[in-house]
Amino acid sequence: MSTETELILGGMTCASCANRIERKLNKLDGVSATVNYATEKARVTSDGVATEALIAAVEAAGYTASLPVTEPVDAETPVDPLKQRLIVSAVLSVPVIAMAMIPALQFTNWQWLSLTLAAPVVVWGALPFHRAAWTNLKHGTSTMDTLVSMGTLAALGWSLYALFFGTAGEPGMTHPFEFTIARMDGASNIYLEAAAGVTTFILAGRWFESRSKRQAGAALRALMDLGAKTVAVVKDGEEEQIPIDQLAVGDLFVVRPGEKIATDGTVESGSSAVDRSMLTGESVPVEVRAGDAVTGATVNVGGRTTVRASRVGADTQLAQMAKAVEDAQTGKAQAQRLADRISGIFVPIVIAISVATLGFWLGTGNSVAAAFTAAVAVLIIACPCALGLATPTALMVGTGRAAQLGILIKGPEMLESTRRIDTVVLDKTGTVTTGEMTLHSVHVADGENENTVREVAAALESSSEHPIARAIAGGASSRSVEEFTSLEGLGVQGVVEGRAAVIGRRSLLADWSMPLPPKLADAFDDAERQGRTAVAIGWDGKARGVLVVSDSVKPTSKQAVAELRELGLTPVMLTGDNEAAARTIAAEVGIEQVVAGVLPSGKVDAVRELQAAGKVVAMVGDGINDAAALATADLGLAMGTGTDVAIEASDLTLVRGDLRAVGDAIRLSRRTLSTIKGNLFWAFAYNVAAIPLAAAGLLNPMLAGAAMALSSVFVVSNSLRLRRFRAAM
Repeated sequence: MSTETELILGGMTCASCANRIERKLNKLDGVSATVNYATEKARVTSDGVATEALIAAVEAAGYTASLPVTEPVDAETPVDPLKQRLIVSAVLSVPVIAMAMIPALQFTNWQWLSLTLAAPVVVWGALPFHRAAWTNLKHGTSTMDTLVSMGTLAALGWSLYALFFGTAGEPGMTHPFEFTIARMDGASNIYLEAAAGVTTFILAGRWFESRSKRQAGAALRALMDLGAKTVAVVKDGEEEQIPIDQLAVGDLFVVRPGEKIATDGTVESGSSAVDRSMLTGESVPVEVRAGDAVTGATVNVGGRTTVRASRVGADTQLAQMAKAVEDAQTGKAQAQRLADRISGIFVPIVIAISVATLGFWLGTGNSVAAAFTAAVAVLIIACPCALGLATPTALMVGTGRAAQLGILIKGPEMLESTRRIDTVVLDKTGTVTTGEMTLHSVHVADGENENTVREVAAALESSSEHPIARAIAGGASSRSVEEFTSLEGLGVQGVVEGRAAVIGRRSLLADWSMPLPPKLADAFDDAERQGRTAVAIGWDGKARGVLVVSDSVKPTSKQAVAELRELGLTPVMLTGDNEAAARTIAAEVGIEQVVAGVLPSGKVDAVRELQAAGKVVAMVGDGINDAAALATADLGLAMGTGTDVAIEASDLTLVRGDLRAVGDAIRLSRRTLSTIKGNLFWAFAYNVAAIPLAAAGLLNPMLAGAAMALSSVFVVSNSLRLRRFRAAM
């Protein structure tokens, strides 16, 4: 049986590292592994392979691995060693760079002060790069750190040679800062500013990347922090405050006004309004009363209620949301796999180009200094970090922002589907409509009082659990019913304040010798033609009225359909209802194409027919009967208000019951995919353009290092723009 293990990785410095760990793990029998550089995690699916063996494989590759820690971390904020190294290196490098750039600062013997300041930067500041390069060498491989280590040590080594064995150490030596390489005797030149500057720039890029990645994952952390920390449990009639992790299914707990609801459950007593905006994005509080389900982490803004816990810990909606976001962020799209493979072979190719550059410059009679500087520039400019960060950072920010808007993207491959979608199939009940019957209209016979008809009908139906009965009984009645009898498939009968009354099908009233007068018969027929459900009521030997109930359209469905059309999508409504009812609802929201009267298996067939016609189909549904169609569609979107089966079968889950979230999900997914492709393009374009320039001797090594670091920061910053995505309202 396959088991899934998550490992926290350490020691990775670039996408090449991630690629190497992934290859090591996948060499184990029965193991399928995915390593993500941005989240520093590995997801491993294996057939009985021990966790110790997985960790050993990672360590054999020169990195560290451990299982996720569930215990709370120490409240004291740990010191960031990367930040410390960056600050020290920056303080020491600034005067070195300033002296190299500004001839006025080059006092007598300035070069020796430059060496004193630069040496600690190259040796200690760049130590993580040297350590990683040495580990790579021992394992017969190379990564981006190999490039950085070789480049900075080469610059320092050449400078030491020039100072001690050349003419660069003589008093009065000056060193003009140049944007291009001049042809001169290399023995009189030092490149300490390049070595120190490159180290500092790359450390700065690493720190900004690390900081940006932490910001990119902020949505997930904020999601995890939404829940209550303590809860007031009722035991033996007494309230007891306990930590949230001690709450068990079935416990009764109290929620006071202003407090967060501790976990998912059902209201036992009391009524209130619940603010669900932090989970669903809906700003209007929802009224709840006894019997209604509530979700953990939402806020009670009304009265005091008691709630019976139904799900705790990892089973709650909040925990499942967080897990879905993390799963999406740990995955990798096809484009990222390509970038990882390229970065894996990129380093040895760059080293070869650097050696070839050195040989070419020396072979064509140029100075050693010019040849050396061009070779070092090639090593530094070619860092593949931007390639490694292009996809994961955009994915992290995109999925995190989606979670804040109540959209859970289950995996990065789903993003590819949103680009190609051209048809959206919408299940009617519970998706376009509320899925609940409501009283639409009341028609009364001549001489009857509408309120009396409503109240007698509500009294009769108040004892029935049928959806139509609940819709009619919703109009509260102060009248009581006696001798209530349910007539299966026909209606109900009873005595209301001395009246022998009956409500149900037209045939039921006919059996009681209460035929509908023409006015009521017309109302009954009109309702059925419009796809609504009509019931007749009568008492004391006479038909008194017709009540029409229908599944009401969600207030935002019409706007949602219009937004889908603006995205270039064709909406199709799919329902098991009759054609007339489906057409009425479709016309109300602006849908032209309707497939009605289909069974659950027919929904799958309808999706397949559209696909066979060349359409790329997204399916939106909420019920168990939609699950198969959701799984069959190219992209399945489940309404979070629906069943767990539908949510499990879908690719995206819309926590909001608002159909507008479909358009938001597709727009955000497309924007995220576009950002990923833009990042990859600029990262590739940067390397393709920069390496020939460096090889031609047109780039100073220090400027090359700055450009390399900035390319990574650009990719991450571009991804962070997704945080500004706004839902359509």
